[in-house]
Amino acid sequence: MQNRRNALYVLMILSLLIGLFTGRARFFTLAYLIAGLMVISLFWAWLSVRGIAIGRSTRTRRSQVGRIFRESFKVRNVGLLPKLWLEVRDHSNLPGHRASHVVPTLFTRGTYNWDVETTCVVRGEFQLGPLTIISGDPFGFFQTPRRINVTERIIVYPMTVPVNDFFLPMGFLSGGNAQRRLTHQVTTNATSVRDYVNGDSLNRIHWRTTARTGKLMVKEFELDPLVDIWLFNDFSSDSLYEDPSVQRSGQIGNIIPGTQTIPPSTEEYGVIVAASLAKYFVEGERAVGYAAYTPYRQVFQPDRGNRQLTRILQALAVARSKSTQSLKEMLSLETPHFTRGTTLIVITSSLDINWVAEAQILMRRGIRPMCIFVDPATFDTNNNSDEMRGMLQLAKIPTLVVSKNDDITVALEQRPV
Repeated sequence: MQNRRNALYVLMILSLLIGLFTGRARFFTLAYLIAGLMVISLFWAWLSVRGIAIGRSTRTRRSQVGRIFRESFKVRNVGLLPKLWLEVRDHSNLPGHRASHVVPTLFTRGTYNWDVETTCVVRGEFQLGPLTIISGDPFGFFQTPRRINVTERIIVYPMTVPVNDFFLPMGFLSGGNAQRRLTHQVTTNATSVRDYVNGDSLNRIHWRTTARTGKLMVKEFELDPLVDIWLFNDFSSDSLYEDPSVQRSGQIGNIIPGTQTIPPSTEEYGVIVAASLAKYFVEGERAVGYAAYTPYRQVFQPDRGNRQLTRILQALAVARSKSTQSLKEMLSLETPHFTRGTTLIVITSSLDINWVAEAQILMRRGIRPMCIFVDPATFDTNNNSDEMRGMLQLAKIPTLVVSKNDDITVALEQRPV
């Protein structure tokens, strides 16, 4: 295209020079025609990217690693001039998202649609857009870009693996599955209502149902002795160990995907473990809490239901090992928030044995710690985790070990040592 324009520039200048030397009007006319053609072509190229309506739509702005993210585009010509061709360039930073497209000729009021499917391979928060529309004149002399600075955000949750069974340490309250057994005591779990009988306490009366039915109705309560579970993710910078093959965008940004397997990073293994356990406990109707420094403090008090799971997955999606605080310091700061009888699951790859002493203090306060140790020695052969594993055994902290390339489902279903 540049060569075509240069050829016309040269031809126009030669025509003017020849006209000046010879005095023949035809050469001036030729120069004026070339100049007019250039002006018309430039104006046509400018109009080609005007009078266009373009939209992009998604069903949801949330996805998960391993799932398909779908996006639909629609281009409509709302101008009077036909669009001979359009190139739509997408500047999204979602890895593997190739939404750029060449749109064929669009006549007046014509529309064109296309769909894009992308397999999400990396967790994180990403940007969709902006877009650049490029078109040109019929003669191919000029191209005109037009940038549409409209962006949206998409969050990709971390991958989860199925967990069929998970052994928890015995706490002060009984654990296991919910018993679903009615009790005469007033608990926090009101499950149904029944007719009032003599001897029922007035504080058990469900007044809304009584008003609706016209007779006294009382609440029935369920005995649910399950203790709260806390997931504590260690995202300290000193606990990050990665295979040399891992590449990131920036110093500690998103991992650039290389293969379809789990990236060989203790951070990614820890995130998948936490996400999988959160899903397992929520589906088992357990009250789950979450705490981490990523590097800012994130604490979600124990709760049940999919809303709690969504909050945890969203936090894990953008978590990075940037905290300058050690695991011992983080546990010390959060100790007041753990109640007696709580089961605390610490997910870490730290080789600093000082945090084990802090965990023993928690044990004396009636909190039952458990460690899921992502073994850094399997990610970097320069490390030795024997001392840490020995300290956990001496402290009688139940421990599960997850190594590089392990089947995480199998690793989590083992009995702690």
